[in-house]
Amino acid sequence: MDIIELLKSAFMGLVEGITEWLPVSSTGHMILVDEFVKMNVSETFWNMFLVVIQLGAILAVCVLFFHELNPFSPSKGKEGRRDTWVLWGKIVLGCIPAAAIGLPLNDWMEEHFYNAPVVALALIVYGVLFIVIENWRANKREEMTVAGSFGSRAVVAGGRPAGAHFAAPAAAAAEDEGDDENLDFGSIATLEDLSWKTALGIGCFQVLSLVPGTSRSGSTIIGGLLLGCTRSVASKFTFFLAIPVMFGASALKLVKYFIKGGTFGTNEIAILGVGCVVAFVVSLIAIKWLMGFVRRHDFKCFGVYRIILGIVVLAYFFVLEPMLGL
Repeated sequence: MDIIELLKSAFMGLVEGITEWLPVSSTGHMILVDEFVKMNVSETFWNMFLVVIQLGAILAVCVLFFHELNPFSPSKGKEGRRDTWVLWGKIVLGCIPAAAIGLPLNDWMEEHFYNAPVVALALIVYGVLFIVIENWRANKREEMTVAGSFGSRAVVAGGRPAGAHFAAPAAAAAEDEGDDENLDFGSIATLEDLSWKTALGIGCFQVLSLVPGTSRSGSTIIGGLLLGCTRSVASKFTFFLAIPVMFGASALKLVKYFIKGGTFGTNEIAILGVGCVVAFVVSLIAIKWLMGFVRRHDFKCFGVYRIILGIVVLAYFFVLEPMLGL
């Protein structure tokens, strides 16, 4: 068993665990990391590893939100169980667009788009989008504040203005004792407020993540924000959408891997296991951090990061690499 390959796998798990949930593109980062930290595995195994390592990350969501996602929880009454089944229905509905378009295009996308230049351009484009959308939301919020739509900061549950596109969520507003220009707000302040139509709309945005560098979480969060969700709801629903998507994608990759004659020896099992375990542990931390972060901060910092990283990647591959003859 090669300890160096296990360390590389652990590093890949670290990258996956951090970037899967932040809107910066985990697949894009993994492709870029592979340019500099090559794992000594077959191309077939690497393509499978790139997807299946996400199982570790998605298990973190299942653990952190187990009660919320478990319709059989003994602490839930009849209404609570019904609401949980409705939530699962919205999650499945939101996954249909990506499944319908992604399954037939998966191999073609991997062949033509899984490269550093495409990742870099996607990073930059969606980085700009995050900044533009957050600026638009801030302007909308300021207009609402000036017009008196927010009313007092002391908002109580059920006190959001009916039909208002941007209203302060009760929990966030109650905690806020001062002016915070990045206070989380939106007409859809809880998962119960999320309609079937909005769930499907967010699912349509998820299709954009077929392009590496776009970020699955990034595209769905952008969709949620544009459709009126608070950052918290957009982020949480993004986490939940990942469950069937990642399990399905991983199962598909494993089937293709074995059909192509791939096998699991001791080294392959160890490499995949280490990557998944590290991705799971790191994801637990990343998800908790992000849910706290979005309550009082917008996504513009991620937009700036994406733009800078995209420019660095383009400069490396189109300027530095040719100059050095790499």
